[in-house]
Amino acid sequence: MTRAVPHRTIRLGFMPLLDAAIPIIAADKGFAAEHGLDLQLIRESSWANIRDRLAIGHFEAAHMLAPMSVAAALGLTPLDSPLIAPMALGPGGNAITVSDALWQAMRAGDEGLTANDPVAIGAALKAAIRASARKLTFAVVHPYSAHNYELRYWLAASGIRPDVDVEIAILPPPLMPDALASGSVDGFCVGEPWNSNAARRFGGRIILTKSAIWRGGPEKVLGLRADWAADHPQPVTALIRAMLDAARWCADPANAGELAGILAGPTRLNLPVEDIVAPLDGTMRLADGVPITLGSAGIFGGGLANLPSPEAALWFLSQMIRWGQAAMSPQAIDRAKASFTPDLFLACCSPAKGDASSAAQALTSAFFDDRPFDPDTLAAYVAGQTARDRA
Repeated sequence: MTRAVPHRTIRLGFMPLLDAAIPIIAADKGFAAEHGLDLQLIRESSWANIRDRLAIGHFEAAHMLAPMSVAAALGLTPLDSPLIAPMALGPGGNAITVSDALWQAMRAGDEGLTANDPVAIGAALKAAIRASARKLTFAVVHPYSAHNYELRYWLAASGIRPDVDVEIAILPPPLMPDALASGSVDGFCVGEPWNSNAARRFGGRIILTKSAIWRGGPEKVLGLRADWAADHPQPVTALIRAMLDAARWCADPANAGELAGILAGPTRLNLPVEDIVAPLDGTMRLADGVPITLGSAGIFGGGLANLPSPEAALWFLSQMIRWGQAAMSPQAIDRAKASFTPDLFLACCSPAKGDASSAAQALTSAFFDDRPFDPDTLAAYVAGQTARDRA
């Protein structure tokens, strides 16, 4: 058995997104130092870089796409390095943005079209797709991302066939606003502040927020190599506790202005404060002009919203199977479930057991189409979805 080795310095890779606030604040506001850690942050340019640098040991930890640990557990990643997710970093920062031209096409049949209504918006998009002389393209940040599965789930439930009626392309978040402006894509699903950035700079239209599709589902997680975590239990515990302290600080609306100022820094997100603060203070505007706030707690959690629920991992697995990325097997179910490690989180958070169970179960009935997900009947759930997809 490998002996645990004290390890104070932790290198953490992150992408320039609003939900990177938790590790950034853990480092910059001193929460990591309070727990005996020297948390060194390294900004990256793509999710593939984050995954690979974590796998080969350039990073001890990462701000990581939630489904990446599931994909690694299934052997779907280029490097054979199992990853675990001991903490979710936020349940509500994603949104879907389209070009102004597509928004106007969607409004052609209903000038009073209301944004953030997934049923009405889905029907309007379906009509616009049918009327279009070319196939539309939507971008997501990675094949193994909540963005990809949320977008596909909503499209399919709206009668729009991903990969058939629309193309799904892969782009790093910082490139999406420019891709929309150039006409390379017609829309995208990305985390904040890139929706607000596209709206401000190029007239992008934010048509849906993630919570309108799947309330509370994890988008990013704290990612660790499984072997490193096993060998370094004390630093792992210290890191989770520091991140929880930071999440609570981020979730306090009174800190929104200071938070935006920190995130705007040149070594952090390096973006205008107005883009960063928009989803926090109500200056973010939907496609129909209605202001909306995603809310500090809605984006960052700050408690049981940061629980890495195995139920969520299994839902991601269901979508991997649905869209042909993985095969159904008992081994796949076991490996996916084990990649999210709530015990590590709960040892640091210590809520009542019933509260944790209720929080996990709430995710299974939080979809906009009111179709519940039962992780104990995953095969039947996927079979029902694929049958509808083929209808």
